[in-house]
Amino acid sequence: MAYKALYRKWRPVIFDDVIGQSHITKTLKNEIKENRIAHAYLFTGTRGTGKTSTAKIFSRAVNCENPKDGNPCNECATCKSILNDTVLDIIEIDAASNTGVDNIRSVIEQVQYAPTVGKYKVYIIDEVHMLSGGAFNALLKTLEEPPEYVVFILATTETHKVPATILSRCQRFDFKTISVDDIAERIKYILKKENLNVSDEAVRYIAYLGQGSMRDSLSILEQCLAFGGDTLSYDDVVNILGSVDDTVYYEIAKKISANNVKGVIETFENLVNSGKNLDNFAPCLLDVIRQLLISKISEGKIKPSYSEEKNKIIEKISHDFTAD
Repeated sequence: MAYKALYRKWRPVIFDDVIGQSHITKTLKNEIKENRIAHAYLFTGTRGTGKTSTAKIFSRAVNCENPKDGNPCNECATCKSILNDTVLDIIEIDAASNTGVDNIRSVIEQVQYAPTVGKYKVYIIDEVHMLSGGAFNALLKTLEEPPEYVVFILATTETHKVPATILSRCQRFDFKTISVDDIAERIKYILKKENLNVSDEAVRYIAYLGQGSMRDSLSILEQCLAFGGDTLSYDDVVNILGSVDDTVYYEIAKKISANNVKGVIETFENLVNSGKNLDNFAPCLLDVIRQLLISKISEGKIKPSYSEEKNKIIEKISHDFTAD
């Protein structure tokens, strides 16, 4: 079989698998159980937070022959057909490449035909903010009063670009960025199923680099595994990605506390000359300073870092600072 990227292979298949969005999945499950399906939904949030995955699960759940607590069973003929992309009733549209009025008119023409297999035709329009003004206007009437067997799910990362007239016709769900803890737990689960050995510190670092995106975190993990094999340590991840080791941030923090401007500049210059990836330098340094502040204010009772060893380093350096 063709190789599947981790984020595709481990895409959630039921609502309970969607990480960090329980406020949304619980609501959607209740709507399905109570048969109170809305005609239009807007899923908004940053990349990799589960918008498209949730839309796909919802499209199966509303058509499932034997739903289980609001989740699709993924075993009936309808679920299997949708999973295999052999059903014409689930239509996914990339608005980035179908921006015009004519593209939306063709959707409107198809809406009048009843579903061929399930109870609902589901239109998933990804990156909906990319539609032109004319396309949005063409969609308005259909979005307000579609046939009872049609559900629209609009997904976007930029809600402010979606006209208010469209927003007012949709149930809106805001997907939040996923916490480092939740991403790390999901990665550990996947690694266990894949029989891969990655240290807990490396897992948390990868989860942190994902910046709240499950997909980005899994892509980073996959890149590291491609180079490092079935076993990965924290040092392996740092070296593979060309990242800056946390110890460097602690070193800079110590020099800041001592007002050693020359030392800070020399440390940074060494990073530049060694070819390190500095894309995340400022956010990572700010995060370390935040950890120092938390440790200082809580007198070491709150442990915000990755390992006991680093927590001790943070606590020790925080003594050199005032809270101010």
